Amino acid sequence: MLKLGIDLVGQKIRRRDKNDPSKGFIHVDSINLLQKIAPEIIDLIEQRYAILRTVYSKAPIGRRALALELAQPERNIRRELDNLQEYGFLIRSRSGVFISKTGEQMLMNLREYIREIRGLACLEQELQTMLNLKEVIVVPGDSDQDSTVKQDLANAAARYLRSVLKEQDILAVTGGSTLAEVANSFAAVKNRRNVVVVPARGGLGEDVELQANTIAAKFALGLGGTYRLLHAPDNVEPDLVDTILKEPSIREVVSLGRRAQVLLHGVGTAEEMAKRRGLHEDHLMQLIADGAVGEAFGYYFNLQGDIVYSTVSVGIRLEDLAKIPLVVAVGGGKSKAWAVLSVLHLGFCDVCITDEGVARKVIHIIKNN
Repeated sequence: MLKLGIDLVGQKIRRRDKNDPSKGFIHVDSINLLQKIAPEIIDLIEQRYAILRTVYSKAPIGRRALALELAQPERNIRRELDNLQEYGFLIRSRSGVFISKTGEQMLMNLREYIREIRGLACLEQELQTMLNLKEVIVVPGDSDQDSTVKQDLANAAARYLRSVLKEQDILAVTGGSTLAEVANSFAAVKNRRNVVVVPARGGLGEDVELQANTIAAKFALGLGGTYRLLHAPDNVEPDLVDTILKEPSIREVVSLGRRAQVLLHGVGTAEEMAKRRGLHEDHLMQLIADGAVGEAFGYYFNLQGDIVYSTVSVGIRLEDLAKIPLVVAVGGGKSKAWAVLSVLHLGFCDVCITDEGVARKVIHIIKNN
């Protein structure tokens, strides 16, 4: 039975035929059979998928570090590493374990297999219908529990952007750790794309790697396009906004952002973003008391998507979103589920790219509220 499971995932997995819904993945019947007669095989496949994915993301990685990363006993990891090396999926060296070319191909096949096992296509459709979105993309796992899921999320966002961006488009991006990961996931440019990338917001005075300016520059490099920088803070006093916007270079970049064809933004929890903006503890406690759970573009929202507080800032504002043809929200980790739901409830988002932890929690919240 173990060999049967290995043979099944070793075959090529074909995507669903959209023209004929009756045609699922090649292995739907096989998966159902395995789940009924030998569920332990499914568990083993998931375990080996986790190992391959982690090695792919963290290589070179040692056995002990891998065990810590996956929160599994080292003896189990040693056994599975031996098996995966025997199949030719992994390569060992003095510096640690690497994934082989055969292993990379297996990992690609397994991604669709894991999606089918976990019913992610159904999960995406359910969320899309519940939240009236154009599209939902869900990657397996929970970023809060597994750091490699965040990279999978970033890769999914990068693939989606490459598929929708057209020549001469303007792409606006916000800051934060998730979008920084998306920017880092772009491979070296093969075909240059004539796009302009602009920061959607000013700087928060945080780690420079997480600022919208830095992320916009990385996106432009990854896409082979050009970028413009917004030399302005995100938080400003209300009476200074007009003065700042009189600066021609700032006004031009803000105008470009408002004319963007695609906007990619992260989602933060209200508490996280209030701390990043340096709000006083008393102010933070008041936000929580007012029901704030999520933040985007300087606005803090409750679960229903109502604005409970807003900051004055330079960049794209909430009212600009309705004029942007494609607004894409990216965020993962079960702890962000309330924040993601609050932002999606606004009705300005077209596409949500998230992980399984958020997706299942959001559905649970909607069904129980």
